[in-house]
Amino acid sequence: MSDLEEEYRLDYFEEEDFTRQECSECGAHFWSRDPERETCGEPPCEDYSFIDNPAFDDEYTLGEMRERFLSFFEEHDHERIEPYPVAANRWRDDVLLTQASIYDFQPLVTSGQTPPPANPLTISQPCIRMQDIDNVGKTGRHTMAFEMMAHHAFNAREEVGDEYAYSGEVYWKDETVEYCDTFLEDMGVDLSEVTYIEDPWVGGGNAGPAFEVIYKGAEIATLVFMQFEQDPEGEYKMKDGNRYSPMDTYIVDTGYGLERWTWVSQGTPTVYEAIYPEAIDFLKESADLEYTEEEEELIRRAAKLAGHMDIDEAEDMETARDNIAEKLDVSVEELTDLMAPLEDIYAIADHARTLAYMFGDGIVPSNVGTGYLARMVLRRAKRLVDGVGVEAPLDDLVDQQAERLGYENRDTIRDVVQKEVAKYEETLERGNRRVRQLAEEYANEGEPIPTQKLVEFYDSHGIQPDTVKQIADDVGASVEEPDDFYSLVASRHDSDEPFEETEETDERLEDLPDTEKLFYDDQYRTEFEAVVLDVFEREAEGEEDETVYDVVLDQTMFYPEGGGQPADTGTLATDDVTVDVTDVQQRDGVVLHRTDENPGKGEFVRGQIDVERRRRLMRHHTATHVVVHAARQVLGEHVRQAGAQKGTETSRIDITHYERVDRETAKEIERIANDIVMDNVSVEQEWPHRHEAEEEHGFDLYQGGIPAGEHIRLIHVAEDVQACAGTHVKRTGDIGAIKLVNTERVQDGVERLTFAAGEAAVEYVQEQEDYLLEAAETFDVSPAEVPDTAERFFTEWKERGKRIEELKEELAEARAGGGGGGEEVEVDGTTAVVQRLDADMDELRATANAIQNEGKVAVVGSGKDGAQFVVAVPEGVPVNAGQVVGELASMVGGGGGGPADFAQGGGPDAEKLDEALEAAPDLLREVVETEA
Repeated sequence: MSDLEEEYRLDYFEEEDFTRQECSECGAHFWSRDPERETCGEPPCEDYSFIDNPAFDDEYTLGEMRERFLSFFEEHDHERIEPYPVAANRWRDDVLLTQASIYDFQPLVTSGQTPPPANPLTISQPCIRMQDIDNVGKTGRHTMAFEMMAHHAFNAREEVGDEYAYSGEVYWKDETVEYCDTFLEDMGVDLSEVTYIEDPWVGGGNAGPAFEVIYKGAEIATLVFMQFEQDPEGEYKMKDGNRYSPMDTYIVDTGYGLERWTWVSQGTPTVYEAIYPEAIDFLKESADLEYTEEEEELIRRAAKLAGHMDIDEAEDMETARDNIAEKLDVSVEELTDLMAPLEDIYAIADHARTLAYMFGDGIVPSNVGTGYLARMVLRRAKRLVDGVGVEAPLDDLVDQQAERLGYENRDTIRDVVQKEVAKYEETLERGNRRVRQLAEEYANEGEPIPTQKLVEFYDSHGIQPDTVKQIADDVGASVEEPDDFYSLVASRHDSDEPFEETEETDERLEDLPDTEKLFYDDQYRTEFEAVVLDVFEREAEGEEDETVYDVVLDQTMFYPEGGGQPADTGTLATDDVTVDVTDVQQRDGVVLHRTDENPGKGEFVRGQIDVERRRRLMRHHTATHVVVHAARQVLGEHVRQAGAQKGTETSRIDITHYERVDRETAKEIERIANDIVMDNVSVEQEWPHRHEAEEEHGFDLYQGGIPAGEHIRLIHVAEDVQACAGTHVKRTGDIGAIKLVNTERVQDGVERLTFAAGEAAVEYVQEQEDYLLEAAETFDVSPAEVPDTAERFFTEWKERGKRIEELKEELAEARAGGGGGGEEVEVDGTTAVVQRLDADMDELRATANAIQNEGKVAVVGSGKDGAQFVVAVPEGVPVNAGQVVGELASMVGGGGGGPADFAQGGGPDAEKLDEALEAAPDLLREVVETEA
């Protein structure tokens, strides 16, 4: 008996006369109402039986099926909630993309820190699973973009009291399976054909029993019961080899694939015809794909067997296709020629929908995170479009899906796709040269280009494996290309593991109460009184034998560092001592004040904050909100904060954007920001329930991080609303002014806006004005004339520099032609000129070149800056210039080298320059003898 066998023995199964059976093909255990059943029902143990034979009472579109499911669970006392974005990093920091409906509630709800938005609830959540990318199109059932219809219930054991944000049991395993049965029966399903396969779930430190629900060969639902947490002493050993114990919370986590249900209702050859009917027809027509009746029939027969093809499970795709071809009694070549273009069409439709989700939710292409994954999908889609001969541009295809999904930012989506395609084409042109070079290296070594190099080529240049293979074939190299190549690439940039909580705690603070934060009541107040609850002595960082102290107060006006805002500084004073507060940090709700002396545990202290520093930080923090809002107004709603740092002189905000912010755009952002300042609107704070805030404002609330807790602090600045823990001015007019100091690209897809606010803005403008006036005084012109004057001086300076170079070359040629005063010696039938010329390196090189052009060997030395040498050798002369320079430079305490025809070097000992030049003729002859 397995550790979990009893967990699968449900009262509902007994009441409904289910029997537990073992599949005769794969050995999996499953539950069925049919006692005579021999297999679990899932491919490859059974084939699809719903193709050409729709399996429900009615056929449904995606929209109709979604509504049917959600309405059913609403009728059964579940509250419908709106879906979350596909970018899961909007509300959590451990994953990038939403891959299941449970992601919406991790980590805060599933851990019990925060109540769910409803309990129980139902949702249809858009998801993207990058690990399925290589299966898309080939298996007939995989889609990278999909909706996970679900119902969830969040339970906590009653004995734990009010420790968690919810308590008691809503419903558990029996009710969950009964809901599934009832819905299936409501759709017209013969329940005797349904099997529930036991398939334990493990992920992110949690685990539990789970059922795969199979009907007519299709897995139409997964019912997960998240109830265990990893524990070395746990009583349950799971399939990952670890042991687990029961959690205080236990959660119903179901997943009903919307696309799969729609497909089963229609019985089309593949899921793609069911969910992308218009797109598939359009793409086939554009690519000029037409099939005879016999070919259509073969495609349908192959589709019924396509469930056997899965890159994660099959030995490889080629073997899987061989098996299908054998069953169809056709050659694998014939089957591949027939199916490959169609599989590409399917993948294009799915990739277009994936990109519509990503760009519609504001993801910006880049080289990291969600931006990288979007770029990978786009480049693969572009290659497929070109390869199969689809005439439509990619932005049209993505826009069709964006329209279908109801996105309002379609113009931005088009613009992003167009610019990204153009970047890709430029990258390909540069990357192909590098591929050819490397392919030649591997061909010379007789080794295949390994998978790791393929991944690096794709990461660096966007070069697809088949392109590498084509170039490699040209130069005689081979390529190791795995079937799951794109999954491998995606795995380098995304994690498919659910949240694993790893919160570090400071044992010193466990018995201390949370510090009361007075700055939220009055952010302009700078003095307060408090009691010292504890003092922790520690060694100063980087300073031996120097002690600092972490002081804990019962309440404080000092703001601890966080959200990109530096900590306040100031003093704490008792009747006997005044200590400097140099840093403030927060740990587990307790605020630690770093001081240079110990004020004494239990003492009554008076706190004084550095007023000027606090005011400057407040202005810059509020200005950050204003600048981000202005940037969204100018650049688009896809703009999101990618990082921020507030300061007293300047602050910076990093924003996601797909092209450079030019000067005119920056001026427009600055103008709108200052309009908001001059409107002098109030800056308001509130503490709503997080679910109410998310419902009203969406996940763009979390621009600067994801706060925990049931209630969150919102800051309203004009129309901008953000979750923020920082200190702010009362009205935007208190900022004074905002000056955009600089814009720069810090990484692909991320622009940095640096700005100054308040008196810092005035100081910056005055500093720039000083520079301008100094330049005007130097040029002896008015400030308005400085740009034209500077340009004129610069042009004249460049022209003078060119003329100087020309004169140097003329002088060098004159020296070479007129003997130049150097010593001429014969070296292996060639004249060598050894000459001292105390000039800069440019003139030395010019002189050596001129002598070389005369057909002579040149050895030119200079004592102007240490001892410097240049050696130039005409073609065909058996003298290695690099070797000669190395020997000469060693005589003056240095080094040098270079190619055989031209080299330079030197050393610090200029007094030995003449001695080295005197030795040059003999050295040249020695080198010739060595060469001979």
